[in-house]
Amino acid sequence: MSNLQNSLTTELRRGTLTLAVLSQLRTPQYGYSLAQRLESCGITIDQSTLYPLLRRLERQELVTSTWDKTESRPRRYYVLNEYGTETFEQLKNEWEKTSQELYLLLKGENHDETN
Repeated sequence: MSNLQNSLTTELRRGTLTLAVLSQLRTPQYGYSLAQRLESCGITIDQSTLYPLLRRLERQELVTSTWDKTESRPRRYYVLNEYGTETFEQLKNEWEKTSQELYLLLKGENHDETN
């Protein structure tokens, strides 16, 4: 794959990672467990991408984090809050609409009946 193709592929993936991460935070997850869940669905995410994304989602008040210090190794758990859940549902609906429209474009079908 050429550098341009790699760049475009990375750009395409970057736009979908937020939605992928939000989809998995309906139940509390710590970073490693989240990365594992995503990877089991075929989505790989580097730690250097995941943790800044989680911090950004927390700053945007979509995600709440808490520390679990009951284990020998403390873990920070992230979960959608009410605002995050509402936002995730809106993004999911937009994704479904956009992906259906894009599918039609990629198939070469024109759903605009004026043409």
